[in-house]
Amino acid sequence: MDNKNIEIPKYIQNIPKVDKLYQQISNLPQFKDTARPIVIQTIQDTLERLRKGVIKGKFQEADLHESKVINEVQFMLNKAMQPNLQPVINATGIIVHTNLGRSLLASSALEHIIQIACHYSNLEYDLQTGKRGHRYQLVEDLICSLTGAESAAVVNNNAGAVLISLQTIASNKSVIVSRGELIEIGGSFRIPDIMALSGAKLIEVGTTNRTHLRDYQNAISPETALLLKVHPSNYSIEGFTASVDLKEMVHLGHELSLPVMYDMGSGNLVDLTSKDIHGEPVVQTILSSGVDIVTFSGDKLLGGPQAGIIAGRKAIIELIKKNPMARALRIDKLTLAALEGTLRLYQDPKTVFNKVPTLAFITRPLLEIKSAVETLYSAVKDLENDHIQVNIVKTNSKIGGGALPVQTLPTYCIGITSEKRSVDSIERYFRSLNPPVIGRIENDQYLLDFRTVLPDEMKVLQKFVGDFKAAS
Repeated sequence: MDNKNIEIPKYIQNIPKVDKLYQQISNLPQFKDTARPIVIQTIQDTLERLRKGVIKGKFQEADLHESKVINEVQFMLNKAMQPNLQPVINATGIIVHTNLGRSLLASSALEHIIQIACHYSNLEYDLQTGKRGHRYQLVEDLICSLTGAESAAVVNNNAGAVLISLQTIASNKSVIVSRGELIEIGGSFRIPDIMALSGAKLIEVGTTNRTHLRDYQNAISPETALLLKVHPSNYSIEGFTASVDLKEMVHLGHELSLPVMYDMGSGNLVDLTSKDIHGEPVVQTILSSGVDIVTFSGDKLLGGPQAGIIAGRKAIIELIKKNPMARALRIDKLTLAALEGTLRLYQDPKTVFNKVPTLAFITRPLLEIKSAVETLYSAVKDLENDHIQVNIVKTNSKIGGGALPVQTLPTYCIGITSEKRSVDSIERYFRSLNPPVIGRIENDQYLLDFRTVLPDEMKVLQKFVGDFKAAS
């Protein structure tokens, strides 16, 4: 409809003026120190929204009252001043949640970040010689000590680690990989795409469910530069399957002077079988097979910051370090500080499960989770509201982050249902809170999984659930 044919209400003239609103808003204690351009822009945006609303018939004269407009401006200012990147309460039960920032950092890693962030550092300065140093060296010895590797390098993430390794070793040459390992993980990361970007030529062997050593042997040609094995990470093939053991691949590669690379995906530096978690390879064990190079993430099972770690033979790692792409993919000082702080915790196997949050969540005692859920339930169960049902649900959590796709962990949740509200609207309600609460929907019930809820978030959740039950 053409706005020229619409009769604009005369009360549109009652919309308050910008200067008058600014005087009142800027005198409010909470906005005294807010930059003038931000306040002015917010006022202008609010008034423009009102004008359009009046023209379309959405707002009446009462909506233009100065007090109401001031309240709306305050609301929008508070929203504008809130950081876009903000903490949330992870009540999904997924420990390494890619969309929620993956692994939480240990307190000692955070302390190291603060120290490095607030001071100058020896990022690329050799304190022994007084000359230019290399940032890789700050964590290389630690990685080698923990994994048994000859040498190591670190880039911005595991996709970068795979990319630079393939480009360094096999650009314009062939790389042989099983069809069953041509994976895609979150964010549309695909091994074939990364390989194409590196300049390497993909040679697929075997079938989706069965690949044999002879498949690799038959595919090797003078153009072959690398044998690649990829951990499936986020899926599992069961039934009539066959894959080539890494030691067999290593033996074949060394026999023909071909390097063997293993993309482990999620980096795991501890044996989780003692915690009744099976199927995730350990970096030290993989390197002991004789494989030439491994790549893995710093922010998944390892429990550190986003990083891609490359470990293995010194001759190959040195070539990777000299690749011009290394500068484009390098990590900054804060990531280095976080990674070093995390790796140092692995030097003490007795305490690492308690000090690295990711490992602590994985091994969190079921009785501890149950106790926390029961505490919240006891606090809200007697609040009067016949339309809201809150109960205790025993179910399973997932580790996430592309690790152990079929492994589940027993857990306890608070389950919420309503006769008047859909489960989707309940999810939206909790997501709109400050801080936002991210739960999950299961069996037409909204669940708050306490496996991934931090101790200092328990009281907050208790208040939120109580408020929801009281107000709905």
